[in-house]
Amino acid sequence: MSIPSKIAVNPKIKQEPGRLTLSLLALVLPVTTLIIWQVLGDLELISDLLFPTPYTIGTTFIELVQSGTLWEHVSVSVRRVLTGFLIGASLGFLFGIAVGLFKRTEKLLDPTIQMIRMIPSLAIVPLFVLWFGIGELSKVLIIAQATFFQLYINTFLGIRNVDNKLFEVTHVLGYSRFQQIIRLVLPAALPNILLGVRISFGISWLGLVVAELIASTSGIGYMMSDARQFSDTPVVFVGIFLFAILGLTADSLIRLLQHRLLRWKTTINR
Repeated sequence: MSIPSKIAVNPKIKQEPGRLTLSLLALVLPVTTLIIWQVLGDLELISDLLFPTPYTIGTTFIELVQSGTLWEHVSVSVRRVLTGFLIGASLGFLFGIAVGLFKRTEKLLDPTIQMIRMIPSLAIVPLFVLWFGIGELSKVLIIAQATFFQLYINTFLGIRNVDNKLFEVTHVLGYSRFQQIIRLVLPAALPNILLGVRISFGISWLGLVVAELIASTSGIGYMMSDARQFSDTPVVFVGIFLFAILGLTADSLIRLLQHRLLRWKTTINR
């Protein structure tokens, strides 16, 4: 019986598409939408007041950049988001660890936190304005409040999902409680924690919009609100696209960080 010198390759098996191909495919829908939008606007089939064409929006964007107005509002908004996110995420992370590690702390704190979580952010905004005024503090706290809960929940769930057998191994190795947290609990809960970071940062942009549309004298939300009063629709669309681009950029950076920090998990699964 002869042994074939070559193994036949199944022609039905196809190679996975590359990153460039996937990136190009991701651009198909938005580019097509913009082209159709521009054509409909040029043919005057849609209202120029309600839906200015992408060309008009792009021209407005360039004018705002050249005047320096856009950078001023963007820098203010980014600073608010980062400050509010760092405060809310830090507190959510610490409370999540405390509640996840200790049953008594869970019984003491979790019911109250869950009750506060059910209160809509818009219902709390008037109180924050009354308590802290319309300055930066109230806006940062609104963003922090919106950010807190997702990271708290994901940190809590990540800790509770750690395999109990791993704790038995650490007892055999003689780990202290602090060593258990640093070397076992946090690495095992890291996927959930990073997921919470990603969701929380997305929600922080929603908190920014709420804060700046209601009580603000600067920022992207204020720029949009001011433009709405004067029916300057292209500026409103510039603000919408800015929120989308900034949010997507931040999410991509967090996904990159998530990929790097969880590379060990991918290696183990192989």
